Amino acid sequence: MYYPEPISRLMESYMKLPGIGEKTASRLAFYTVNMREEDVTDFAKNLVSVKRDLKYCSICGNITESDPCSICSDKNRDQSVILVVEQAKDVIALEKMQEYSGLYHVLHGVLSPVEGTGPEDINMASLLKRLQNDEVKEVIIATNANVEGEATATYLSRLIKPAEIKVSRLAHGLSVGSDIEYADEVTLLKAVEGRTEM
Repeated sequence: MYYPEPISRLMESYMKLPGIGEKTASRLAFYTVNMREEDVTDFAKNLVSVKRDLKYCSICGNITESDPCSICSDKNRDQSVILVVEQAKDVIALEKMQEYSGLYHVLHGVLSPVEGTGPEDINMASLLKRLQNDEVKEVIIATNANVEGEATATYLSRLIKPAEIKVSRLAHGLSVGSDIEYADEVTLLKAVEGRTEM
């Protein structure tokens, strides 16, 4: 199908986003054509701002406007605990809970031999450097419960334990409101392994 060149270029830009195929890109492009010009201008400014105004925190690797980030700069947070996550969006999800008061470390990925991602390709060296601080007593590994996340957690645990720092893992298993009959074997295994006393 023939699209005018500006629509085709806009569709190509939308298709660079995850989960956006040709049909969705076409729908978004035509929606954009019908938007008010000032809304399109604001949208474009916001896209540019995200690239220009954000950086990674030099301590934890989280996205931030200032370096160090507000979490690393907060002296009221528990400096003895570091929670390790895969992506910056995981920090936001955990902060919404408003229960965790320690520090974070963002890996920006996980180990994946299939993808060719090794320890040097993720933000692991700076975590090990942070652990040289005697103040750190526990590292909580909060990678996803998939093959790559588990491999990353195991690898990190083996690197950290010789430093005599407690290493823990977020609990996995059945989510609240789920039915046992619909859970897969790995989820059920994690639920049984992570059981707690009542």
